[in-house]
Amino acid sequence: MILPVSLTIAAACGALNLWLALRTSAGRIRGKVMIGDGGDPVMLARTRAHANFTEYAPFVLILIALIELAGGSPDALWLLGATFVLARIAHGVGMLRPAPNVLRAGGALLTWLLLAGLAGWALAITGWAFLAMQ
Repeated sequence: MILPVSLTIAAACGALNLWLALRTSAGRIRGKVMIGDGGDPVMLARTRAHANFTEYAPFVLILIALIELAGGSPDALWLLGATFVLARIAHGVGMLRPAPNVLRAGGALLTWLLLAGLAGWALAITGWAFLAMQ
């Protein structure tokens, strides 16, 4: 079975992860920092933006795929998946701007809301399936 929403959002997340990784690597090369942040706040922001993405993306992608597999609305999943990608781009850009800023805060807030919404949706599907078995 092909899951077009999940595959597309996962591909976008793969590209975003690569961008964050390359940006971090470029900072490491430029600053001659091979491990850690070398005390450089910009390097710390780059590594945290990349790490933060890798902390959230797997859960969001797994939830999108499982909800799609369970027959969730493709239109809603497209909207939520695209919003997640845009939120993570905003967060990644915002991490390199002076804090506080709307890109970083908005990206983080949207990520939390999306994760909570997807988790709730998955639980609702589970509840409906359980009730249908009764």
